Amino acid sequence: MASGVPASSGILASSSSSSSSSSLSSGLPPPPPPPKILLAKPAGAAIAPRLGREDDPSGVVHRSRNAPQPGSLNLLSDSWEFHTDRILPFLTENTDFTVIGIIGPPGVGKSTIMNELYGFDGSSPGMLPPFATQSDETRAMAKHCTTGIELRVSAERLILLDSQPIFSPSILLDMMKSDSSSSVPVLNGETLSADLAHELMGIQLGVFLASVCNILLVVSEGIHEFSMWQLMLTVDLLKHGIPDPSLLTSAHSQHSSSALEKEKKGNVQATSEEFSAALVFAHSKLQTPDLSPSNSLLLRKALPQFFGSSSFKVSKTGSSSSNIMAGDDSGQADMFLLPIKVHNSQGAQSDSYSSMIGKLRDEILSMNGHPFARNISEREWLRNSAKIWELVKKSPIISSYCRTLQGSGLFRK
Repeated sequence: MASGVPASSGILASSSSSSSSSSLSSGLPPPPPPPKILLAKPAGAAIAPRLGREDDPSGVVHRSRNAPQPGSLNLLSDSWEFHTDRILPFLTENTDFTVIGIIGPPGVGKSTIMNELYGFDGSSPGMLPPFATQSDETRAMAKHCTTGIELRVSAERLILLDSQPIFSPSILLDMMKSDSSSSVPVLNGETLSADLAHELMGIQLGVFLASVCNILLVVSEGIHEFSMWQLMLTVDLLKHGIPDPSLLTSAHSQHSSSALEKEKKGNVQATSEEFSAALVFAHSKLQTPDLSPSNSLLLRKALPQFFGSSSFKVSKTGSSSSNIMAGDDSGQADMFLLPIKVHNSQGAQSDSYSSMIGKLRDEILSMNGHPFARNISEREWLRNSAKIWELVKKSPIISSYCRTLQGSGLFRK
């Protein structure tokens, strides 16, 4: 167990041994040993007995919504319910932690960025990353790797949340029934068309992550793609009534699930204070012309103007020593421009990608983020995040927005 490999891998080892014997007898070279599994777990003996159990991470398996991955550390079930018991053993009573989430469309490198923040060394042979990344097969099939919100905890007590892709055709396909309705009850158990439910999924994920993370990375593909910026503006409009998770009480979750009801009662207390994560924007897969100083300057100017009327605190344009990275005078970066990763080349562009992904990691880890109002433990954060998720699913503001979308004629009835 000290090696960090689950007991279940013993089965793999024995089967590998038998297959190796048969390979030798047939004159074929023996198969490679099964890969080691990189587990994201807090240190301590309390977790050790769980390493060989079914609910421990056992590798990377690409799954559809109807075929859950065994052992997944997913905050959300296939029925869009919040997991608490499965995640709780991996968290502690420590109060010195940072929650970092990420959101974006398919294939923009979200899981790669989160693996970098985790500290995963991809050069280690036989080690699987904590967050699944696209293989050639999944890329060719236009499939997604992450469903719901995958959680991992680094040795530095970073709680990392990798969310399913926004605007994902494969997510939509997985949740669509034969009658085009949604198999996932995203809003108070209402029956919605799959395309409308898919739209609301992205909004709910954005609202939730902005409510429970200290830092939220918003990733877009290309220099001219701003759909994620627009999504975050929608999140800002619909996020009202979601309190600071460190101030959330059971009374609030029971009696103030409706923001409108809370306002009518005039019950404006400390528990109703809202909280928003510090947003960091990244544009990935950029070609060399996209990384020009003029493009960087235009984006740096556009960002505070775009979010000028929102409640998200986006810094004004500041000086930066790099043409590919924008930051404010406080040292908290708001935007990163990441070059495309060239897999079959050792040229300057590949070096630039490695350099910039490393700089992004260093900048994010040096950020303070937006602190919660009071210190809470990791486990208290998890329990309160479950309450936040219920508030998001039952939000009257999001329900009203859903009815507006239904009446727009843009979605199936």
